[in-house]
Amino acid sequence: MVIKLLATCLLWSGSWRNLPRRVKDQMPQLSAESLLNIGSQLFEAAGCSPGDAGAVAAHLVDSSLYGHHSHGVIRLYEYVDQIKQGIFDPRGKPQVVDEKPCTAVIDGDGILGQVAAEFSTKIAIEKARQHGTGTVTLRNTSHIGRVGAYPLLVAQEQMIGIVFCNAGRLGRQIAPHGGLDPKMSTNPIAFAAPRRNQDPILVDMATSVTAEGKLRVALNRGEQVPLGWLIDQHGNPTTDPNDYYENGAILPLGGVAGYKGQCLSFIVELLGGALSGQGVSNGEKIMKSNGVLITVYRIEHFTSLDAYYDEVEILARHVQSSRIDPKIGEILLPGEWEFRNARQQRKDGVMIDETTWSRICKAGTGLGIDTQVWVEMALNA
Repeated sequence: MVIKLLATCLLWSGSWRNLPRRVKDQMPQLSAESLLNIGSQLFEAAGCSPGDAGAVAAHLVDSSLYGHHSHGVIRLYEYVDQIKQGIFDPRGKPQVVDEKPCTAVIDGDGILGQVAAEFSTKIAIEKARQHGTGTVTLRNTSHIGRVGAYPLLVAQEQMIGIVFCNAGRLGRQIAPHGGLDPKMSTNPIAFAAPRRNQDPILVDMATSVTAEGKLRVALNRGEQVPLGWLIDQHGNPTTDPNDYYENGAILPLGGVAGYKGQCLSFIVELLGGALSGQGVSNGEKIMKSNGVLITVYRIEHFTSLDAYYDEVEILARHVQSSRIDPKIGEILLPGEWEFRNARQQRKDGVMIDETTWSRICKAGTGLGIDTQVWVEMALNA
């Protein structure tokens, strides 16, 4: 498999004859550092400042480390393409356009979403630090990526954070419960809360059965998806991700109780879309911006940190005292799988599929980057 991956990259860089034999039976597992280097080069070459390029690349690499490949390095070439198409401005500057003691409205100026969302989260943190709570809305920015990254920043400051994120007026991904046509978006909710001397509690979930990016991952890997994720254009259940892109739809979270996922999605539309001014789903074909609401709570304005931490551990011990279902094998707290996965992949490296690797190389070559260096990184990983 790796010979195909590296061969494609070498074809784009004009160095096919240099492909060594020793790569034939290995998939490249690039280190986080190598992927960060590649991503930073791509975004700088596409017009981003070095600081913004590094921040967005780090976010995407972390997403892959955490196991959220739908929002990870698969987005490197996608974001570069969007910059080239003028969908967003790599040199934009997020601005506070309205502000009160506990609230702020941020306009992202069309910049990369990770830059604007981190900017907004830090403002919400400072407001909470001063006043106990801070709530910030964000509009006019590109895809903000893995939504869980932002409340995680909050938890690292010993505060609690929650984020609601819609896709602006897109509304062409999720069929409403009882419907067959895609009318809403994946509309994620993310939450993080600190623990005493342990990884935070972390919830990062779409209000649909799956994120749309996971279908892209399946397509790139040539895989089917689980039954119950999708319906085709006729409303029939399907496991073929291609059916989604041929007028099919993702289903709302909840299965037979899918109305619950639809209700959660409505909450995200109104909090993330309506309050931010970005707007709610109405069927536009292209997502022009996420609409985001970020709220931070400073724990000491409600209870002592020690009392709070004690309650978190009481809850964790109680939940994990259940008998184990042998079909599952363990009880994980929210976020535990992600942190475990990140530690393992930092050690082992991140495996890149053939399609993703070739498109990253194509994007680099199109920006004038010598991707032969990237091939060498893969070989030495």
